[in-house]
Amino acid sequence: MNSWAQQGTVNALCSTDAGWCEAAAAEFTRVTGIKVNQAHKGTGEIGAQLRAEAANPKTDIWWGGTGDPFLQAAEQGLLDAYRPAYLDDLFDWSVRQYAMSGNQVGGFYTSTIGFGFNTDVLKKKKLPEPRCWADLIKPEYKGEIEISHPATSGTAYTIIAGLVQLMGEDAAFEYMKKLHRNVTSYTRSGQAQAPNVAKGEVAIGVSFLFGFEKWRYEKFPVKTASPCEGAGYEIGGIALVKGARNKANAVKYYDWLMSPAGQSIGAKSGSFQTPANKTFKPDQRIPSSDGVKLIKYDFEKYGKAAERKRLIDRWTNEVESQK
Repeated sequence: MNSWAQQGTVNALCSTDAGWCEAAAAEFTRVTGIKVNQAHKGTGEIGAQLRAEAANPKTDIWWGGTGDPFLQAAEQGLLDAYRPAYLDDLFDWSVRQYAMSGNQVGGFYTSTIGFGFNTDVLKKKKLPEPRCWADLIKPEYKGEIEISHPATSGTAYTIIAGLVQLMGEDAAFEYMKKLHRNVTSYTRSGQAQAPNVAKGEVAIGVSFLFGFEKWRYEKFPVKTASPCEGAGYEIGGIALVKGARNKANAVKYYDWLMSPAGQSIGAKSGSFQTPANKTFKPDQRIPSSDGVKLIKYDFEKYGKAAERKRLIDRWTNEVESQK
């Protein structure tokens, strides 16, 4: 560590849980002396920001959050290739992201989509706990479900792309129209569902399962379910931005984030995704994927910008436009 430059700054954008973003930046600065200027936004928002800044990039590194918008940014020429020397320390699913993106996107963590629900609210309203996608469109759940908005949230896009792969596209859109009738609101970010469910502001949230676990461990009346028909999942991204002004420091931050020290910050700050680095023992509170039925998620196809735009446009026209 001591050989690292003891000065300078790095400009970062982070899309995972705010607590993890902040804790990682603070610890990296403590260890290296490099100041981290970091903003926290959803992946969809950051993708748009990087496109807007392409001629004069203000960001050096982007990390955390769903991988599809990272792959789209890679395809649009907004990221720099970087192939770490420590690929053998990473799980296969992480290494595949490098191979798929010409080394522009690394796999930072993984987690699955599912339901989180407030058991007190469900009991009070005499509603059963949802177990399957088919449950969520039952009329008794009208106004009880919250999900994020695909224009700004990578989580919501992962949900749409997962349903399309699980059911077939037309059937998935018919399903989402029915689900829309039961949705009380679409939030800007996929990180809103867990606190809203925990605090009883909504009965059921659809998002990444890890987000709900933190509240369960803090003794809120929260339970989770992985959908019986099959679940989509994410591989969170990490990438260097093309034209970075502080590239050497960005590489140092990147390498530190992928190291056991950086990867273990997630669980320490209550973020329970499965880390990419396999050389250390992960926190036992990270949910096991035993019994979770994963779909065969096609990251290459659904990571394409044109496919994302097409599916979100169709969602806007057919689902959101319904009264």
